[in-house]
Amino acid sequence: MFLNPHRIFFAIHQGAFSEHNQEGSLKTQDVLPVLLSIVVIILVAVLEKQSKFAAAITATMPIGATLAIWIVYSANSGDQETMKVFSSSLLLGIIPSIGFLFAAWFASRAGLKLVPLLLVGYAVWGALLGAIVVLRRVIGV
Repeated sequence: MFLNPHRIFFAIHQGAFSEHNQEGSLKTQDVLPVLLSIVVIILVAVLEKQSKFAAAITATMPIGATLAIWIVYSANSGDQETMKVFSSSLLLGIIPSIGFLFAAWFASRAGLKLVPLLLVGYAVWGALLGAIVVLRRVIGV
């Protein structure tokens, strides 16, 4: 689905993003994470031309986790038990992501092209994620 700026402006103008909107219309908590993600992607594309390091830092900022926390918090009225469980799951989710980045780094050092490099990264990510799922079921991690 293509994000049309005119439709977003119209929706804002019509009050679709208010907390007391009609059933079926968009809420701020539904749209803002998407808009912030688009801003980050654009920032990475712009920064990449000036500084690879700045682009990498921007790409690895915890914006996804921040948005996820916000969405879960809002959807559950700030329930502390839900937030505790979700936050611990986020911590476990970092492990496969770090594995992906290490695998991509090693694959790039080995001279792999983009697609094989990403495949290696995702293979490691999937293996680590699978290990975490199994550990959670077996020993309750």
